[in-house]
Amino acid sequence: MISLRSIGSFKGTESYLKALARLDLRRILEECGPLGVSALASATPADSGLAANSWTYQVHGGRTSATLMWLNTDVENGFPVAIMLQYGYATGTGGYVAGRDYINPAIRPVFDQIEERVWKAVTSAR
Repeated sequence: MISLRSIGSFKGTESYLKALARLDLRRILEECGPLGVSALASATPADSGLAANSWTYQVHGGRTSATLMWLNTDVENGFPVAIMLQYGYATGTGGYVAGRDYINPAIRPVFDQIEERVWKAVTSAR
C-alpha cells in the first residue's frame, strides 16, 4: 500500500501552473520570425538575389501551442530554389550542381534564441 501525506499548501505550485497556462508562446515566435528571415536571407547564395529576398515566416496556433515556419517563395519550374541550393539539382544537360548546407548553420542561432526565450519564460512564470 502506498500512502501520500502532504503538509502545507500547494499555493505556490498552483500559482506557477496558472502562470504557465497564461504563457504566450506565439508572441515569442512572432518576435523570432523576422530574425530567422534575416539570417536566412543573408546566408542564401545570391546570383540574382531573388531567393535571398523571398524568405518569409508564418506563425500558426495560439497562446499555448504555436508553430513557426520559414518559407521561401522563389520557385523555378515548379521547384523551390532554396531547396535546390540546399540539396543540389540535376541540370538539363545531364550535369549535377552540388548543394550547399546554408540553411542549418544560418537558422541554428535563431533556434538557440527561441530555446533561450521559451526557457526563460517557462522558468520565470509567476
